[in-house]
Order: sequence, then C-alpha cells, then structure tokens
Amino acid sequence: MTEPDVTQEGRTGRSGRPHPAVAAIRYAVRTHIADLAERVGRDDGLVLVACSGGADSLALAEAVAFECRHGAWSGGAVIVDHGLQPGSGEAASEAAETCRSLGLDPVEVVRVSVSRAGRGLEAAAREARHEALTETGRRLGAVAVLLGHTLDDQAEQVLLGLTRGSGTRSLGGMPARRGLMERPLLGITREQTREACAAEGLQVWDDPMNADPEFTRVRARRAVADLERELGPGVASALARSADQLRADADLLDALAGDARRGLGPGPDHDVATFAAIPAPLRTRVWRVLLLEAGAPAGRTGAAHTDACDRLLTHWRGQGPLHLPGDLRVARRGTRVRVERPGPVE
Repeated sequence: MTEPDVTQEGRTGRSGRPHPAVAAIRYAVRTHIADLAERVGRDDGLVLVACSGGADSLALAEAVAFECRHGAWSGGAVIVDHGLQPGSGEAASEAAETCRSLGLDPVEVVRVSVSRAGRGLEAAAREARHEALTETGRRLGAVAVLLGHTLDDQAEQVLLGLTRGSGTRSLGGMPARRGLMERPLLGITREQTREACAAEGLQVWDDPMNADPEFTRVRARRAVADLERELGPGVASALARSADQLRADADLLDALAGDARRGLGPGPDHDVATFAAIPAPLRTRVWRVLLLEAGAPAGRTGAAHTDACDRLLTHWRGQGPLHLPGDLRVARRGTRVRVERPGPVE
C-alpha cells in the first residue's frame, strides 16, 4: 500500500484532502472560533487547548493548530499533571512536546495537588484541573480554554444524571461553554478523535484510570457501550440530543427562577406566603440560589438539600433549623424563613 502524502498541513490522502474525521474536527473548531469571535467582539486572540495526551484532546490540539495557522487567532496548550500515578510527569511532558510540534505556543505543564477532602477522587481531580486551567488561562490572557469532551462524554454525563435521579439541569449535560471553559467537540464522537489522531500520525496516551471500573465515569462508559449493543447504534447520539433539549429548558427555568428570587427581596429572611406562591419547579431553584448566595458550595448542594428547605414552606410542623453544606442554617420562625451562616460564638 502506498503511504499517504504528508505535507506541512497534515497527513492527506491521494485526493489531497484530509481524512474525514480530521476534516470534521477542524470544521467543528473553525465554527466554534468564529462563534467565539462574534461573542467577544474581536477577530483575534489566544485560545488554549487543555491537552492530556489522549485522543480527544490531541485531535482538538491538531485542529486548533491547523485553524490558527490559517487565521488571526493564536493557539496554545495547557497540560495538567495530576500526579496521581507513576509516570504522570513523563506523560505530561510528552503531551507538551506533541503540542509544540503541532505549532502551538505557549505550551505549559501545570502540576496540581489533588486532595479528596471528603469527596471522590474524580471530583477532586476535576476541581483541581479546572482551577489550574482557569488560572493559567487568565494569566496568559487567553480568550478561552478549549476542552476535548465529545458526544460520548456528553452521553455518559446524561446517563450518570439519570442514575442519580438528578433534575433538568444535571440531565442537560455539559454546556458548550461555562466561564473560560469551552467545548467545541460535543458533536464529535470518540471514534472520530481516534481516527483523526491515527490519520495525523499522533501518538495517543491512554490514561489507565480511564479503564478502571472503580470510577463511576468508566462504568457509565461501559454501560453506554452495552446499551449500544443491546438496543442498536444511536443511543449515545440520542442521549446527547436529549441533553441539548433539556439544557434549553433548564436555562429558561433558571432565568425565571432568577426573576422569582429578585421578587423575594434582599433577605436574609423571607415571607413564607410570598415564597410558597412561587411554582414548585421554580421554587427549588430559588432555594438553590439563596443557598449559594449564603455561601453553600455548589458541588455539594443538591436536590436533597433544596427539597428539605422547601418542606419548611409546605410541610412545616415546628421543626428546627436545617444544617446544610457551607455551615449554613435554614430555619422557619412563624411566617418567615431565614438562610444564614452562624457567627462565631462570643
């Protein structure tokens, strides 16, 4: 078999065109950058790729490098070394060298310390990674940090939300953007990223943790694959489409809940009758807003907490204050409910 031609623009076939997977990923990045330019009102700037060395982030890095060579934007990369397994430093260094060979600049390796602190390892690593990416992006003046999450990751996220009995917001999956973080590949499959890396001759690093069934995301990945085998292909795509639809619903409900929250006044205590008159689907969202305003940690504040708060309005029998994450107290006294953090004992 004749070896495909290799040019400075990447590996191409006899037609001179890139592999279909490569083309699809480049197009996804191109349209995302065009949308980014419109949103921020500028035609240039720095975008950073969060690169682990895995197929998803390497395919994203290649596409960003290609698009930046043909436009006014510049592309760099950040590699986060979690230090959770032997050889993680070497894997991070190799990913950084690959990014540099693609033409990305600047390229930085950032080492983080992952502390479980009462949480699972997955959640702790994710929080440390996002903090590092946000800090590095701001320090380098990046307009956005691009993450390599794919359609398959989105499907797994929705499945996890279903198993946890989560509400609309959780079932809406991962947003295309949140703060500095943006996800251009939510319409691209994991198979396409692997095909793109193979077509471009990129050496992929497979994180052993991605095959460890101890982690819930690994089990969700296997469950989606099982569903595809049992029910036929298209399950992952259907779950991802559901996420898009539910996210739009959740955005509308959150906007309405914001209006309802403002209608309650500044607080910290609120009239029970006024609060209870808010429709239930919005009321639990208002409770969450109030808790976060008072200092509750977002990642530890869930439906069980907001439901317990709501019972102070709908099923109050003189019960005492609730003790919630962030050292908060929520109590009802007569016709008023109050959310506060107790002060120091004098």
